[in-house]
Amino acid sequence: MSDDHKQQALAEKELGNAAYKKRQFDEALQHYDKAWELDNTNMTLLTNKAAVLFEQEKFEECIKTCEQAVDVGRDQRADYKLIARAYQRIGNSYFKLEQIDQAIRFYEKSLTEHRTPETLTKLREAEKLKKELEKKAYFNPEIGEKAREEGNALFKKNDWPGAVVKYSEAIKRNEQDYKSYSNRAACYLKLMALHEALKDAEKCIEIEPTFIRGHLRKAAIEFARKEYEKCIESCKEAQKYDPEGKSSREIQQQLMKAYTAMNPYSGGNANSEESQEEVLARAAQDPEVQRILGDPAMQQILQQMQQDPKAAQEHLKNPHVAANIRKLMSAGILKMA
Repeated sequence: MSDDHKQQALAEKELGNAAYKKRQFDEALQHYDKAWELDNTNMTLLTNKAAVLFEQEKFEECIKTCEQAVDVGRDQRADYKLIARAYQRIGNSYFKLEQIDQAIRFYEKSLTEHRTPETLTKLREAEKLKKELEKKAYFNPEIGEKAREEGNALFKKNDWPGAVVKYSEAIKRNEQDYKSYSNRAACYLKLMALHEALKDAEKCIEIEPTFIRGHLRKAAIEFARKEYEKCIESCKEAQKYDPEGKSSREIQQQLMKAYTAMNPYSGGNANSEESQEEVLARAAQDPEVQRILGDPAMQQILQQMQQDPKAAQEHLKNPHVAANIRKLMSAGILKMA
């Protein structure tokens, strides 16, 4: 091919570029096609033509033209940056055609040739869209509810790992299913995967703050983590959403366990765990014990006794407080040294 033809081709290319900038796309295509007739070794003539086809939303033609450009570029050992640009334009076309997997594939091929922030951004955008589309396609609350019920059945059979799988499926089907988060937290607690359990309990509460079970689940997990003050706070949160007292017994039981565990005068220890549970169960039936433990002033006193054992002596000077403490002692909740 003569240099004269190449120069004429470049002149036609410039005319095409000028028409492209004016958005005179048909005219631009005529100049690029004429340039290609004069010089079929210059891949940029094809990539420029592909840019016009892209603007005209002729995405399939754009893809074919870019693929041809890559073949020519390989034969002519063109700059890898030009190859990358062609691949990126193919990716852009597939993105517009909503063929996201193909778009991702060609963005990755482009980055292999030459890594640019623009292409990397487009790849991340395509990957994000793919996840959103997959999630949307998978969304099905009815199937999610069925999975939760299957998880409940496995939970009753003490099959904690199996139940986790089912609750996870329910959450994938409906990420707003706060009950499945709560139930999965219970499974993780049984498996002593406390970090995962706490995350699920907190997610449950985030979705539905008024769900008492979520707060109680969080309290139980915090108790298992020996975070007794946090456990007490979670119980208080549960009380806020239980004005009719339907869950008061369960809340009081958890409070008693926390106060007993954190109090220096508690008789509970690892060797007497079973008998201590029996004590707590019996105390839970005593309205007076529940009243004392539910009293904010007594809650503060018990916390002070835990932080400063000497404070107990001062509090015992108050007849009313002393009577309350004696009641807790007689119920087996407290033991004084």
